[in-house]
Amino acid sequence: MLIDSHCHLDGFARDNSLGTVLERAAAAGVAEVVAIGTEPTDWALYRDLADAHRGRVHHTVGLHPCEVTAEGWEAAVAQLPAFFKPAASAAVPVTTATDAALTPPPLPVAVGEIGLDYFHLPKDPAAAAALVAAQKEAFRAQLAFAREIGTAVVVHARKAFADCVALIDASGVDWERVVFHCFSEGAPEVRELNRRGGRASFTGTLTYPNAAATREACVAQGVALCMVETDSPYLAPQTLRGTRNEPANVRLVAEQAACLLGMRDEEFAAAATAATRQFYGL
Repeated sequence: MLIDSHCHLDGFARDNSLGTVLERAAAAGVAEVVAIGTEPTDWALYRDLADAHRGRVHHTVGLHPCEVTAEGWEAAVAQLPAFFKPAASAAVPVTTATDAALTPPPLPVAVGEIGLDYFHLPKDPAAAAALVAAQKEAFRAQLAFAREIGTAVVVHARKAFADCVALIDASGVDWERVVFHCFSEGAPEVRELNRRGGRASFTGTLTYPNAAATREACVAQGVALCMVETDSPYLAPQTLRGTRNEPANVRLVAEQAACLLGMRDEEFAAAATAATRQFYGL
């Protein structure tokens, strides 16, 4: 069995295909998924999905850097604490089916995805500088919150690896609770994460012909910390390029990682699942 450690389910939920998508995932041996929050609208949606699909769908909340604006991000980040507060009825023992139906929704398993994205900046230098400054402030604020509550952190770092590492170093967040998702750097960078206690998670890019550096990073990290993801609906594996990606396809990512690491598929799947459970506290 496998866990898709990072996916986006909002599109599937809104076009009413999520049930079928989760069925296909289960048929492919993907028993659980982690739905990753990017902004307040999907935070609430994923909380409800985690409630409706307990044990199959877990969720995170965080303000994605591409959702950060030069002004106004503070209002979104200010909503984060409410999602991590258990409802008052959480302390009531569950003794009947009726009690179970009234059990509060599961809490998020991480803050994320948060970080920096320098790929999608405006072309105007002044506007780009203002947005970078806002992204850094939003990242700092969310790292501080994650440190305060002691939760895992899912990092988005696009063309901003060094700055993300520096801000995490300065934050005091426990690096063992940090994953850089959709890792696209090389072996030297993943060693920087691993040396600090952090880890990388890999997507279908492992299967792309031009992703030799990412494959080298996967080998350099090894299996003990390895997590696999789809980042659905994006980044379908090479044999499915051009289609909408979905959690079932994490098996193809895992098979590629197993091949790179010289492991049997089932051996890698067991290790990656254990690493994912440990990281998120599932």
